[in-house]
Amino acid sequence: MTSLATPPTDDACYLAFKARDARFDGCFFTGVTSTGIYCRPVCRVRTPKRENCRFFAYAAQAEQAGFRPCLRCRPELAPRAPKLAYSPESRAWSMQDASSILALQAARLLDSPGSCDSGVPALHQLALRLGVSDRHLRRIFNAQFGVSPLHYLQTQRLLRAKQLLTDTTLAVTQVAALSGFASVRRFNAAFVQAYGLNPTELRLKGVAPLVPGHSNIHNGIHVRLAYRPPYDALAMLQFFATHQLNGLEVVSLAPQHLYLRKTVAVQQGGARTTGWLEARFDVQRHQLDLRLSDSLRAVVPRVMEDVRAMFDLDADPQAINDLLHADFPWGDGLRVPGTLDGFELAVRAVLGQQITVAAACTLAARLVAQFGEPLDTPIAGLNRLFPTPAALAGASSDALGQLGIVRQRQAAIWGLANTVLSRQLHLHAGADVPATLACLLALPGIGDWTAQYIAMRALRWPDAFVAGDVAVQKALGVRHGKHPTKEAQATSLAWRPWRSYAVIRAWAAAPTALIHTQQHAI
Repeated sequence: MTSLATPPTDDACYLAFKARDARFDGCFFTGVTSTGIYCRPVCRVRTPKRENCRFFAYAAQAEQAGFRPCLRCRPELAPRAPKLAYSPESRAWSMQDASSILALQAARLLDSPGSCDSGVPALHQLALRLGVSDRHLRRIFNAQFGVSPLHYLQTQRLLRAKQLLTDTTLAVTQVAALSGFASVRRFNAAFVQAYGLNPTELRLKGVAPLVPGHSNIHNGIHVRLAYRPPYDALAMLQFFATHQLNGLEVVSLAPQHLYLRKTVAVQQGGARTTGWLEARFDVQRHQLDLRLSDSLRAVVPRVMEDVRAMFDLDADPQAINDLLHADFPWGDGLRVPGTLDGFELAVRAVLGQQITVAAACTLAARLVAQFGEPLDTPIAGLNRLFPTPAALAGASSDALGQLGIVRQRQAAIWGLANTVLSRQLHLHAGADVPATLACLLALPGIGDWTAQYIAMRALRWPDAFVAGDVAVQKALGVRHGKHPTKEAQATSLAWRPWRSYAVIRAWAAAPTALIHTQQHAI
């Protein structure tokens, strides 16, 4: 079989569909002409005959062809096909490449809940953001995906609504609003037209119940998010456990209870919403069971999106492993840990400069205790939020110094806080990588290691590389060379565009005390 980077043939798709191969979940969808239903490769229904199967790369293509989503395997749960936006530095592109990249960037933005507030106006704003005309956007998008951006957007909104209707008890009016529909009337009309039943009927039909994963948290909103294997869930949680802060997060590494619990603060539409979440791995089903506090109802799609990025659920392990396995054979299931809050990640990166993870966590815990907002939760050990940019921008040098934060790091923290507050700096997945790196490097106390680390984890850039990292240099065997940073950078070129994953594999091979320790001062 091929990776998502090379679409499989119809015959290969049918073999994967017969085998219910979870490695290709989200890579394609199967439309069954005898039923009018389209399914994920992992669907447990009886396999239809080959002549009754049509294969589509995207759910929007299947729905445009007149197929309705299966109520059993639920296509809305499938991990997304990766959408890479290569920078000019990481790939030589032709005009054809540029058009393809632009279409992929557009699709990635349309996948985001914030892009689904309305129909045509949203597409107009999208075209403006990408610097092209509406007509050009429609042309290149249709050439790449086989559907118009409007149809792609409508499919994403309906599938998001379908999941919220099925997995939660949110009112239909709230589901409509959260899915980007301007009114319940329009939502009902679109749902009936696409799926042949209204939203209430879908909820009454019922599907296989959610498996709670033996959580001891009985309240809250519960949804599930799928991923493609192989996925080393224990390694992902071990990374978060090594970096966890008291009051902010709780990680369990017990074999039957692999979860992370964390406080959450979401800034959206001028409002700040706070609460908590639990992300629990269901390894047998290749999914993450996500439970959110009721206080996060108004931002459920946004949190779901952020959690997908935090746990790197949409990665294409086959494409990554095809390139990295020969040099890092032990890391085929490793993913790049992300973050729910880019500002939090950036501050913690600054605190971690030139010191061990344990020492960095001590500094960060003091910062949270001093400047973080208290939060009541039903989870023991989860009671604070990370400090806001405003709180740290207003922190005095004496107050930060008393926590053990030296002046150089103080200046970096103030710089981060003020540029985020002024909206000059955007630290989230999908942000402009070259522009963000340039902004970070212009701040006092931030050098290449910190900027690349932030790009890797907060911006979700798959091709970031921390060439000055001691652990990476040791793993590459260049630590004692004449110019180890240059040698590491040169060695890394063979791993483009997946160098972030190479870093994670290098760290996995290094002693814990070395991880995140820099070679050079910033």
